[in-house]
Amino acid sequence: MRINEQVVLVTGGSRGLGSETIKAFAREGAKVVINYFNSEEKALELKEQIGTNAIALQADVRDHEQVQAMFRQANEYFNQPVTTIVNNALVNFRFDPVSKKDASEISWADFQIQLESSIRGALNTIQAGLPDFKEIGFGRIINIGTNLFQNPVVAYHDYTTSKAALLGFTRNMANELGQYGITVNMVSGGLLKMTDASSATSEEVFALIESSTPLRKATDPNELADAILFFASPWGRAVTGQNLVVDGGLVMD
Repeated sequence: MRINEQVVLVTGGSRGLGSETIKAFAREGAKVVINYFNSEEKALELKEQIGTNAIALQADVRDHEQVQAMFRQANEYFNQPVTTIVNNALVNFRFDPVSKKDASEISWADFQIQLESSIRGALNTIQAGLPDFKEIGFGRIINIGTNLFQNPVVAYHDYTTSKAALLGFTRNMANELGQYGITVNMVSGGLLKMTDASSATSEEVFALIESSTPLRKATDPNELADAILFFASPWGRAVTGQNLVVDGGLVMD
């Protein structure tokens, strides 16, 4: 299925990488669902910018019923089901190397917050979309990871662990759902310059990344968004269970 025939839902789609991903899919002619939790104003501004091919819907991805309702609303608005899910939502986290909790301070509750966001959120969206995916024999699921679990240059314990778990989740889902024409992949960026989540990162840290990366630059959110498009496009139809690292070559896997 070509991108311009699809309905694409991006969780956490109102800002940062989510916003750039929405714009990238809209640019290619897709209908887009801008999921948001708190950022209503930004979501509505983005919807206004795109026009009738976009709808902004509030839902906490950690809440099964809210996610189910969001999928129903999207189906009613576009009169066709969601075909691609981008699990991008990030709850209560900033890339702040100064104020992050170290090994003696981090709590299990901190881990749970990120696991709920990454794993439970992805599980809820997949389960909401799965009946339609099976019925039409097509589905694209793209989970957003990080290069930090392969190269933890900063020990963001809770965030990095949740994204490592998301890779295992991705591959299990890919194995089970492939029989229905559904692919499940992960796209892992480096520290993006600039998003709300990375705004606390100092220029010194960005300079260090740029100097040690083959492309000599920090990855821009729209560059990562373009890589996400690949997995939803016909060109990615034979790829599943993979983790594509998009960080200018800092991590070579």
